[in-house]
Amino acid sequence: MKNKTYIALLEYDDKPGFGVVFPDLPGCFSAGDDFDDAVRNAHEALSLYADGGDNLPEPRTLEQIKLGWPDWNEWEKKYKFMVAGIDLLPLKPKTRKFNISVDERLVLRIDRATRNRSGFIVEAIERALDNPERRLMQA
Repeated sequence: MKNKTYIALLEYDDKPGFGVVFPDLPGCFSAGDDFDDAVRNAHEALSLYADGGDNLPEPRTLEQIKLGWPDWNEWEKKYKFMVAGIDLLPLKPKTRKFNISVDERLVLRIDRATRNRSGFIVEAIERALDNPERRLMQA
C-alpha cells in the first residue's frame, strides 16, 4: 500500500464528539468521542476504504479541495471544523490458527534457529510466495 496522506475535515459543535469526512473519498467517513478518538478512527476508516480494492485517487492539497470540492463553501459557512492530514496506514492482518505436520527433525532445526516457530514459518512462507522461482511445490 502506497503511503498517502488525505485531508480530513473534523466537524465539531457544542456537543462532545467529532464527525470526520474525506473530501477526496466520497462515502469515507468516521467519528470519535474526542479528537484523539476521531483521528484514530479516521485512520481505520481510510484503511478500510482503501482495502475495498478500488483505485484511490491521488490526495489533493487543502488549496485544491477549497477550489474543487463542491461542498467546501457550505462547510465553511455552516460548520465548525478542523483540518487534519490522515495517513493511509495498512490494516493489521488477522491471523488464523491451523495445524500442520512437520518432520520432527525440521522442528528441532527451527527451535535451534528461533524462539518463535510461528514467526519463522510465516516468514519462510512469505519468502517462498514472494519468490516464485524458489518455490518447490506448485498447485
